[in-house]
Amino acid sequence: MRIVRDHQFVAEGDRGASAAIGNFDGVHLGHRAVIDLARAEAVRLGAPLGVMTFEPHPREFFAPDSPPFRLMNAEARANRLDRLGVDLLYELPFDTTLSQLPARAFAEEVIARGLGLRHVVVGRDFRFGKGRDGDADALAAFGEEFGFGVTRADLLETAGLRVSSTSIREALAEGRVRDATAMLGHHHRIEGAVLHGDRRGRDLGYPTANMSIAGLHQPRLGVYAVRVRVLTGAYAGDYDGVASIGTRPTFGVNAPNIETFLFDFRGDLYGEHLSVALVEFLRPELKFDDLDSLIAQMDDDSAHARSILAQERADQGASAPLDGRTDGIDG
Repeated sequence: MRIVRDHQFVAEGDRGASAAIGNFDGVHLGHRAVIDLARAEAVRLGAPLGVMTFEPHPREFFAPDSPPFRLMNAEARANRLDRLGVDLLYELPFDTTLSQLPARAFAEEVIARGLGLRHVVVGRDFRFGKGRDGDADALAAFGEEFGFGVTRADLLETAGLRVSSTSIREALAEGRVRDATAMLGHHHRIEGAVLHGDRRGRDLGYPTANMSIAGLHQPRLGVYAVRVRVLTGAYAGDYDGVASIGTRPTFGVNAPNIETFLFDFRGDLYGEHLSVALVEFLRPELKFDDLDSLIAQMDDDSAHARSILAQERADQGASAPLDGRTDGIDG
Protein backbone atom coordinates (compact mmCIF):
# COMPACT_ATOMS: atom_id res chain seq x y z
CA MET A 1 0.00 0.00 0.00
CA ARG A 2 1.34 3.42 -0.95
CA ILE A 3 0.66 6.48 1.24
CA VAL A 4 0.05 9.85 -0.43
CA ARG A 5 0.22 12.88 1.87
CA ASP A 6 -0.29 15.81 -0.51
CA HIS A 7 -3.16 16.25 -2.95
CA GLN A 8 -1.26 18.87 -4.94
CA PHE A 9 1.75 16.77 -5.95
CA VAL A 10 0.46 13.33 -6.90
CA ALA A 11 2.27 10.86 -9.16
CA GLU A 12 0.25 9.82 -12.19
CA GLY A 13 0.16 6.21 -10.98
CA ASP A 14 -1.49 7.36 -7.72
CA ARG A 15 -4.41 9.06 -9.47
CA GLY A 16 -7.69 7.69 -10.72
CA ALA A 17 -8.65 5.50 -7.74
CA SER A 18 -12.04 4.51 -6.43
CA ALA A 19 -11.80 5.75 -2.85
CA ALA A 20 -13.71 5.60 0.40
CA ILE A 21 -13.59 8.92 2.30
CA GLY A 22 -13.76 9.38 6.07
CA ASN A 23 -11.74 9.39 9.28
CA PHE A 24 -11.86 5.59 9.67
CA ASP A 25 -11.04 5.70 13.37
CA GLY A 26 -11.00 2.05 14.39
CA VAL A 27 -11.64 0.75 10.84
CA HIS A 28 -14.82 -0.90 12.14
CA LEU A 29 -17.39 -2.96 10.24
CA GLY A 30 -19.20 0.14 9.06
CA HIS A 31 -15.97 1.51 7.64
CA ARG A 32 -15.24 -1.82 6.00
CA ALA A 33 -18.66 -1.79 4.35
CA VAL A 34 -17.83 1.61 2.86
CA ILE A 35 -14.42 0.35 1.71
CA ASP A 36 -16.00 -2.75 0.16
CA LEU A 37 -18.34 -0.55 -1.90
CA ALA A 38 -15.29 1.39 -3.10
CA ARG A 39 -13.61 -1.95 -3.83
CA ALA A 40 -16.52 -3.07 -6.01
CA GLU A 41 -16.32 0.16 -8.00
CA ALA A 42 -12.55 -0.21 -8.31
CA VAL A 43 -13.05 -3.66 -9.86
CA ARG A 44 -15.75 -2.34 -12.20
CA LEU A 45 -13.58 0.57 -13.32
CA GLY A 46 -10.29 -1.29 -13.38
CA ALA A 47 -8.98 1.28 -10.91
CA PRO A 48 -6.87 1.05 -7.74
CA LEU A 49 -8.67 0.91 -4.40
CA GLY A 50 -8.09 3.99 -2.29
CA VAL A 51 -8.99 5.42 1.10
CA MET A 52 -8.93 9.16 1.78
CA THR A 53 -8.49 10.17 5.39
CA PHE A 54 -7.00 13.01 7.39
CA GLU A 55 -4.16 13.49 9.84
CA PRO A 56 -4.55 14.81 12.43
CA HIS A 57 -8.17 13.86 12.95
CA PRO A 58 -10.28 17.01 12.34
CA ARG A 59 -11.60 16.81 15.90
CA GLU A 60 -8.03 17.04 17.19
CA PHE A 61 -7.42 20.06 14.96
CA PHE A 62 -10.50 21.99 16.08
CA ALA A 63 -10.36 20.95 19.76
CA PRO A 64 -6.71 20.18 20.59
CA ASP A 65 -7.36 20.32 24.35
CA SER A 66 -10.22 17.80 24.33
CA PRO A 67 -9.67 14.44 26.08
CA PRO A 68 -8.01 11.75 23.92
CA PHE A 69 -10.64 9.96 21.85
CA ARG A 70 -8.88 8.14 19.03
CA LEU A 71 -9.22 4.38 18.78
CA MET A 72 -6.18 4.17 16.52
CA ASN A 73 -3.10 6.21 15.82
CA ALA A 74 -2.11 6.83 12.21
CA GLU A 75 0.29 3.88 12.17
CA ALA A 76 -2.33 1.40 13.39
CA ARG A 77 -4.92 2.69 10.93
CA ALA A 78 -2.49 2.36 8.02
CA ASN A 79 -1.57 -1.18 9.10
CA ARG A 80 -5.24 -2.18 9.23
CA LEU A 81 -6.06 -0.64 5.85
CA ASP A 82 -3.07 -2.38 4.31
CA ARG A 83 -4.35 -5.71 5.62
CA LEU A 84 -7.71 -4.96 4.00
CA GLY A 85 -6.06 -4.76 0.59
CA VAL A 86 -6.15 -0.99 0.10
CA ASP A 87 -3.78 0.09 -2.69
CA LEU A 88 -3.58 3.82 -1.97
CA LEU A 89 -3.98 5.65 1.33
CA TYR A 90 -4.52 9.37 0.82
CA GLU A 91 -3.57 10.60 4.31
CA LEU A 92 -4.12 14.31 3.78
CA PRO A 93 -2.79 16.86 6.30
CA PHE A 94 -5.75 18.50 8.01
CA ASP A 95 -4.52 22.05 8.52
CA THR A 96 -5.87 25.59 8.37
CA THR A 97 -5.80 25.63 4.57
CA LEU A 98 -7.79 22.42 4.18
CA SER A 99 -10.20 23.31 6.97
CA GLN A 100 -11.10 26.58 5.23
CA LEU A 101 -11.94 25.02 1.86
CA PRO A 102 -15.67 25.34 1.07
CA ALA A 103 -17.38 22.10 0.09
CA ARG A 104 -17.39 22.94 -3.61
CA ALA A 105 -13.67 23.78 -3.58
CA PHE A 106 -12.87 20.54 -1.75
CA ALA A 107 -14.73 18.53 -4.38
CA GLU A 108 -13.05 20.33 -7.26
CA GLU A 109 -9.52 21.01 -5.98
CA VAL A 110 -8.91 17.90 -3.85
CA ILE A 111 -11.09 15.10 -5.22
CA ALA A 112 -11.31 15.94 -8.92
CA ARG A 113 -8.25 17.98 -9.85
CA GLY A 114 -5.80 17.02 -7.11
CA LEU A 115 -6.26 13.27 -6.75
CA GLY A 116 -8.20 12.67 -9.95
CA LEU A 117 -10.52 10.21 -8.21
CA ARG A 118 -12.93 8.38 -10.50
CA HIS A 119 -15.38 7.31 -7.80
CA VAL A 120 -15.86 8.05 -4.09
CA VAL A 121 -17.90 6.32 -1.40
CA VAL A 122 -19.07 8.06 1.78
CA GLY A 123 -21.48 7.33 4.60
CA ARG A 124 -24.89 8.98 4.43
CA ASP A 125 -23.94 11.10 7.47
CA PHE A 126 -20.77 12.40 5.77
CA ARG A 127 -20.08 16.14 6.14
CA PHE A 128 -17.26 18.10 4.54
CA GLY A 129 -16.07 21.59 3.68
CA LYS A 130 -15.69 24.74 5.76
CA GLY A 131 -18.24 24.76 8.57
CA ARG A 132 -19.30 21.23 7.51
CA ASP A 133 -21.48 22.90 4.89
CA GLY A 134 -21.44 19.95 2.47
CA ASP A 135 -23.22 16.61 2.87
CA ALA A 136 -23.38 13.36 0.90
CA ASP A 137 -26.10 14.68 -1.42
CA ALA A 138 -24.07 17.81 -2.18
CA LEU A 139 -21.05 15.62 -2.93
CA ALA A 140 -23.10 13.62 -5.42
CA ALA A 141 -24.11 16.83 -7.19
CA PHE A 142 -20.49 18.00 -7.30
CA GLY A 143 -19.52 14.60 -8.67
CA GLU A 144 -21.84 15.06 -11.63
CA GLU A 145 -20.33 18.47 -12.26
CA PHE A 146 -16.66 17.53 -11.89
CA GLY A 147 -16.73 14.03 -13.34
CA PHE A 148 -16.50 11.53 -10.49
CA GLY A 149 -19.08 9.01 -9.32
CA VAL A 150 -20.49 8.99 -5.78
CA THR A 151 -22.00 6.18 -3.72
CA ARG A 152 -23.76 6.96 -0.42
CA ALA A 153 -23.50 4.08 2.05
CA ASP A 154 -26.14 3.33 4.68
CA LEU A 155 -25.17 3.07 8.34
CA LEU A 156 -24.56 -0.45 9.61
CA GLU A 157 -25.97 -2.37 12.55
CA THR A 158 -24.79 -5.73 13.86
CA ALA A 159 -26.23 -7.87 16.66
CA GLY A 160 -28.61 -5.03 17.51
CA LEU A 161 -25.74 -2.55 17.92
CA ARG A 162 -25.35 0.51 15.74
CA VAL A 163 -21.79 0.36 14.50
CA SER A 164 -19.97 3.63 15.16
CA SER A 165 -16.68 4.77 16.63
CA THR A 166 -18.63 6.40 19.47
CA SER A 167 -20.35 3.11 20.38
CA ILE A 168 -17.01 1.31 20.31
CA ARG A 169 -15.44 3.90 22.61
CA GLU A 170 -18.31 3.44 25.05
CA ALA A 171 -17.92 -0.34 25.01
CA LEU A 172 -14.17 -0.16 25.64
CA ALA A 173 -14.57 2.40 28.43
CA GLU A 174 -16.94 -0.04 30.16
CA GLY A 175 -14.70 -3.08 29.60
CA ARG A 176 -17.16 -4.64 27.14
CA VAL A 177 -14.37 -5.88 24.90
CA ARG A 178 -16.44 -8.48 23.08
CA ASP A 179 -19.08 -5.89 22.14
CA ALA A 180 -16.30 -3.69 20.78
CA THR A 181 -14.91 -6.65 18.83
CA ALA A 182 -18.33 -7.39 17.34
CA MET A 183 -18.61 -3.83 16.03
CA LEU A 184 -15.02 -3.58 14.88
CA GLY A 185 -14.94 -6.94 13.12
CA HIS A 186 -11.50 -7.41 14.70
CA HIS A 187 -9.95 -7.08 18.13
CA HIS A 188 -9.25 -3.54 19.29
CA ARG A 189 -5.50 -3.02 18.99
CA ILE A 190 -3.07 -0.62 20.62
CA GLU A 191 0.07 -0.14 18.54
CA GLY A 192 3.35 1.61 19.10
CA ALA A 193 6.97 1.36 20.10
CA VAL A 194 8.17 -0.48 23.21
CA LEU A 195 9.55 2.06 25.68
CA HIS A 196 12.11 1.67 28.42
CA GLY A 197 10.45 1.30 31.81
CA ASP A 198 11.57 0.88 35.39
CA ARG A 199 12.05 -2.91 35.00
CA ARG A 200 9.86 -3.72 38.01
CA GLY A 201 8.10 -6.46 36.03
CA ARG A 202 11.42 -8.19 35.36
CA ASP A 203 12.20 -8.19 39.08
CA LEU A 204 8.79 -9.74 39.76
CA GLY A 205 9.27 -12.49 37.21
CA TYR A 206 6.93 -10.80 34.72
CA PRO A 207 9.00 -8.72 32.28
CA THR A 208 6.67 -6.50 30.31
CA ALA A 209 6.72 -4.53 27.09
CA ASN A 210 5.67 -1.01 28.02
CA MET A 211 3.87 1.24 25.52
CA SER A 212 2.31 4.67 25.71
CA ILE A 213 -1.44 5.18 25.22
CA ALA A 214 -1.08 8.97 25.00
CA GLY A 215 -3.52 10.46 22.51
CA LEU A 216 -5.69 7.35 22.44
CA HIS A 217 -9.11 6.67 23.90
CA GLN A 218 -8.55 5.00 27.26
CA PRO A 219 -10.17 1.58 27.67
CA ARG A 220 -11.35 0.57 31.13
CA LEU A 221 -8.33 0.38 33.41
CA GLY A 222 -7.48 -3.16 34.33
CA VAL A 223 -6.05 -6.45 33.12
CA TYR A 224 -6.77 -8.06 29.75
CA ALA A 225 -6.12 -11.30 27.90
CA VAL A 226 -4.31 -10.20 24.75
CA ARG A 227 -2.87 -11.35 21.49
CA VAL A 228 0.36 -9.62 20.52
CA ARG A 229 1.80 -9.11 17.06
CA VAL A 230 5.46 -8.06 17.09
CA LEU A 231 5.68 -6.00 13.92
CA THR A 232 9.41 -5.36 13.67
CA GLY A 233 12.74 -6.90 14.57
CA ALA A 234 14.14 -10.36 15.09
CA TYR A 235 11.14 -11.54 17.13
CA ALA A 236 8.44 -10.54 14.62
CA GLY A 237 5.46 -12.83 14.95
CA ASP A 238 2.33 -13.57 16.99
CA TYR A 239 2.20 -14.29 20.71
CA ASP A 240 -0.36 -14.72 23.48
CA GLY A 241 -0.14 -12.68 26.64
CA VAL A 242 -1.71 -10.68 29.42
CA ALA A 243 -1.66 -6.88 29.65
CA SER A 244 -2.37 -4.24 32.25
CA ILE A 245 -3.75 -0.86 31.23
CA GLY A 246 -3.48 1.53 34.13
CA THR A 247 -1.62 3.87 36.40
CA ARG A 248 0.23 1.22 38.49
CA PRO A 249 -1.28 2.30 41.83
CA THR A 250 0.76 -0.21 43.83
CA PHE A 251 3.88 1.76 42.88
CA GLY A 252 2.33 5.24 42.99
CA VAL A 253 2.67 5.91 39.27
CA ASN A 254 -0.07 8.06 37.73
CA ALA A 255 0.52 8.23 33.95
CA PRO A 256 -1.59 5.52 32.27
CA ASN A 257 0.14 3.12 29.90
CA ILE A 258 -0.11 -0.49 28.73
CA GLU A 259 2.28 -3.13 30.05
CA THR A 260 2.19 -6.48 28.24
CA PHE A 261 3.65 -9.80 29.35
CA LEU A 262 4.19 -12.21 26.44
CA PHE A 263 3.81 -15.85 27.40
CA ASP A 264 6.78 -18.15 26.82
CA PHE A 265 8.89 -15.35 25.37
CA ARG A 266 12.51 -14.43 25.97
CA GLY A 267 14.11 -11.56 24.13
CA ASP A 268 14.67 -7.81 23.97
CA LEU A 269 11.80 -5.83 22.44
CA TYR A 270 12.94 -2.30 23.31
CA GLY A 271 12.33 0.01 20.36
CA GLU A 272 10.35 -2.57 18.39
CA HIS A 273 6.76 -1.90 17.32
CA LEU A 274 3.97 -4.02 18.79
CA SER A 275 0.28 -4.41 18.08
CA VAL A 276 -1.59 -5.51 21.21
CA ALA A 277 -5.11 -6.89 20.65
CA LEU A 278 -7.54 -6.77 23.58
CA VAL A 279 -9.40 -10.10 23.66
CA GLU A 280 -11.13 -10.10 27.04
CA PHE A 281 -11.31 -7.89 30.14
CA LEU A 282 -10.23 -9.94 33.17
CA ARG A 283 -10.48 -7.59 36.15
CA PRO A 284 -10.23 -3.93 37.17
CA GLU A 285 -6.99 -2.33 38.27
CA LEU A 286 -6.22 -3.02 41.94
CA LYS A 287 -3.77 -1.74 44.55
CA PHE A 288 -1.91 -4.44 46.49
CA ASP A 289 -0.53 -4.17 50.01
CA ASP A 290 2.59 -6.24 49.27
CA LEU A 291 4.49 -7.74 46.35
CA ASP A 292 3.61 -11.35 47.22
CA SER A 293 -0.09 -10.56 46.81
CA LEU A 294 0.63 -8.82 43.50
CA ILE A 295 2.64 -11.77 42.16
CA ALA A 296 -0.06 -14.25 43.21
CA GLN A 297 -2.67 -12.19 41.37
CA MET A 298 -0.43 -11.97 38.30
CA ASP A 299 -0.12 -15.77 38.34
CA ASP A 300 -3.92 -16.06 38.43
CA ASP A 301 -4.32 -13.46 35.66
CA SER A 302 -1.89 -15.32 33.42
CA ALA A 303 -3.62 -18.66 33.95
CA HIS A 304 -7.03 -17.06 33.27
CA ALA A 305 -5.74 -15.37 30.11
CA ARG A 306 -4.18 -18.59 28.81
CA SER A 307 -7.50 -20.38 29.28
CA ILE A 308 -9.51 -17.68 27.47
CA LEU A 309 -7.10 -17.48 24.56
CA ALA A 310 -6.94 -21.25 24.17
CA GLN A 311 -10.74 -21.46 24.16
CA GLU A 312 -11.05 -18.70 21.57
CA ARG A 313 -8.52 -20.44 19.36
CA ALA A 314 -10.46 -23.71 19.67
CA ASP A 315 -13.76 -21.95 18.88
CA GLN A 316 -12.24 -20.42 15.77
CA GLY A 317 -10.45 -23.55 14.62
CA ALA A 318 -13.07 -24.45 12.03
CA SER A 319 -13.66 -20.89 10.85
CA ALA A 320 -12.01 -18.87 8.08
CA PRO A 321 -8.34 -17.87 8.49
CA LEU A 322 -7.91 -15.06 11.00
CA ASP A 323 -6.57 -12.49 8.59
CA GLY A 324 -7.43 -8.85 8.07
CA ARG A 325 -8.33 -9.53 4.44
CA THR A 326 -11.30 -11.70 5.47
CA ASP A 327 -14.49 -10.90 7.34
CA GLY A 328 -13.38 -13.01 10.31
CA ILE A 329 -12.04 -11.65 13.56
CA ASP A 330 -8.28 -11.43 13.38
CA GLY A 331 -5.90 -12.68 15.99
